[in-house]
Parts: sequence; structure tokens; C-alpha cells
Amino acid sequence: MEPKGRKVLIADDEPDILEILSYNLAKEGYSVITAKDGDEAVHKAKQTAPDLIVLDMMMPKKSGMEVCEILRTQTAFKDTLIMFLTALSDETTQLKGFDTGADDYVTKPVSPSVFVSKVNALLRRVKPVENKNIQIGELTIDPERFLVVYGGKEIVLAKKEFELLYLLASKPGRVFLRNEILSQVWGADVIVGDRTIDVHIRKIRQKLGVDCITTVKGVGYKFEM
Repeated sequence: MEPKGRKVLIADDEPDILEILSYNLAKEGYSVITAKDGDEAVHKAKQTAPDLIVLDMMMPKKSGMEVCEILRTQTAFKDTLIMFLTALSDETTQLKGFDTGADDYVTKPVSPSVFVSKVNALLRRVKPVENKNIQIGELTIDPERFLVVYGGKEIVLAKKEFELLYLLASKPGRVFLRNEILSQVWGADVIVGDRTIDVHIRKIRQKLGVDCITTVKGVGYKFEM
């Protein structure tokens, strides 16, 4: 995905950060939109339909996580790339960020060159999603509508939970290696903690109410129903 013509929305309440990051992205050929708080970020995202949204986690009016959650509930933004910009680098914050639907995050302070490299890498990432339903017993996974139904009941999953379930259920019985899952769901350029997959799988099991994902100790995971 080439920078030219691609739109990036950056939301941050620090004018200096907005200015320097916007300037460096524009030099790369991106079209940059800025917002100074959460409300403005939601408004401009709907108005401009950016390819990537960069959200400061701690903003006035609405936090980055609140903005992410709002956008992910809307069909128009289910596939839009979202990156968090944060001074918090602990694993708990990281997991919570991914759970709300973020694709990546970058820790402040960040140099303009590192930031631009992260943006380039994220926008180059190609996530082929087969636009076909998966039907296994009482479970239906519909990637077009981002919908999971089990036992006649609609199950609400976060973006990464959905992508993880879709990947595993696409080939029942096959063991997916941890590195393979991280690469296909989070992307090879995203560094996540060791517990990330475990936490997401636990939440999928809880939401479905059935233990359909088996842990193959020391190897990976497989879907069985």
C-alpha cells in the first residue's frame, strides 16, 4: 500500500506532537487529518474515512480506547487500521488496547522516523480474509458482517478475537503455531506479549460458552467442536 493518496487521522491533545508527526507523514506522501480530542477524532473519522487512525490513549472528552470502541461497533470501520499512541507500555495496557480492536501501538516518546516506519509497516500489511462463511455445527462465522452466531445466539467478539477465531476455525483440527497466529492475526511487524494469544483465546471460550479451542502445549492451538 503506497503512501500517496492514503489518509491517516492522528488524534492527540498535544499540538507539538500533532505538528511533527503530521509533517513527517506528509513528507512521505500521506494525506494527514488531525484531531485534538476524542470527540473530534470520531467526527473526523466518519467525515474522512481514513486508511489508518492513530489515537492517543489519554485525550480530553473521549480517550483513545473509547474512540476505538465506538468506531469498531460501526461496519464502516471494522477493517480500518487503528494504532494507539501512548506513554503506557505495560502488558496490561497493551492487552486492553488489542481487546478494544487496535491493530498496533507505539510508545511515547517516539521519534518521527520510527513513527513513520511503524505507519508504513502497518499500512503495508496485507490480511487476506476469505469472504466466505464458516459453518461448523451450531457455529456460524460471517466475515462480511463481522458476525458470530452459536446456538442461535449472536456472540459479540472484539476485532482480534474474531480474526483469531476465524483463522482457527478455517481449518478445524489443524494445529496453528503461536508464531503463525501472531503473524496472521497481529502482523509480523507488531510485537505483542507472550500472554496475548492466551488471553484472547480465554475470552473466546468464555463468550461462546464452549471449550472449542485446544491448547497443544509448547506448540500452538487448534479448533475442535
